[in-house]
Amino acid sequence: MPEQDYIIQNNISDLKLEVVELLKQLIATPSFSKEENKTCELIANFLIVKGIAINKKLNNVWCANKYFDVTKPTILLNSHHDTVKPNTAYTNNPFEAIVENEKLFGLGSNDAGGPLVALLATFIYFYDKQNLKYNFIFAATAEEEISGQNGIACLIDQLPKIDFAIVGEPTQMQMAVAEKGLMVLDCKVFGKAGHAARDEGENAIYKALNYINWFNTFKFPKVSSALGEIKMSVTVIKAGEQHNVVPALCEFTVDVRTTDTYTNEEVLEIIKQQVDCEITPRSLRLQPSSISTTHPFILEGLKLNRGTYGSPTTSDQALMPWLSVKMGPGDSARSHSANEFIFITEIEEAIDIYITILEKLN
Repeated sequence: MPEQDYIIQNNISDLKLEVVELLKQLIATPSFSKEENKTCELIANFLIVKGIAINKKLNNVWCANKYFDVTKPTILLNSHHDTVKPNTAYTNNPFEAIVENEKLFGLGSNDAGGPLVALLATFIYFYDKQNLKYNFIFAATAEEEISGQNGIACLIDQLPKIDFAIVGEPTQMQMAVAEKGLMVLDCKVFGKAGHAARDEGENAIYKALNYINWFNTFKFPKVSSALGEIKMSVTVIKAGEQHNVVPALCEFTVDVRTTDTYTNEEVLEIIKQQVDCEITPRSLRLQPSSISTTHPFILEGLKLNRGTYGSPTTSDQALMPWLSVKMGPGDSARSHSANEFIFITEIEEAIDIYITILEKLN
């Protein structure tokens, strides 16, 4: 092996060890959504020690490569450092980083500490390289688990123009080229109260059943090649106060998983045209997304036998106005589970894959 190649490999090996140690510190530091200030400081200090200038807003920290050039396109490397609260079935201490048989256990190890530190290592690898075709921005963000206003959403007008983003989530390093959006609809159906023993009133429950059945059976005309059909599920129903009173109000909630064939606004308009009751969306922020399988990053990933798929779960992609792919070490099935873990080898392999693909682009 040429001497320079040996030095580069040595540096990457050291970097892998360093970011795994950082992940252990992150696991040991509670960082529930809206309470991520201490993990934000850990990540910021890690970068500062590396001699990298940082920017901070609330519990978000980001930085740019050393030779950032505004005339070049920019790739964002993003993941989150907040976690959910630990599953009640934990038998390990969720805030203790335990390594057993190459498994690193701890809350947030898989979702999304592993992806976060793998992207951080990738950013540091490219940080001081000259004559790159792309700039790099690394952003460790907050409130992903609650799709909060103070995470990636509050950085959109702070960051330089982004041309493409890699969103670090546990995907087994497969490429999620599409992601479903989410709308939650609160619906109200009004009737007229009356005595249940007499033929009076207008039962709001019976009226609501027709609409509930529509949500269960309606098929949107356009079907996504990556995500399939839009899925609507009535998940909560509330009506009535006592057994002998015909209810005048029936309320129900609908979980709507949208696809890249429609915007959330378009889906809402179609629903309102078909369902004649009061419908209030809680938010239209969590939009579906997709990227062409001919995008250069995707093509390079395919050469490394990385597969593509459509993701049914939402992430910070839903808040991003730019092209993105969701890709990271770990397994989504482990997220939010008791005794969450990630294989250290998964993190190491992810760093190699990220670097290999991005070097091809540069």
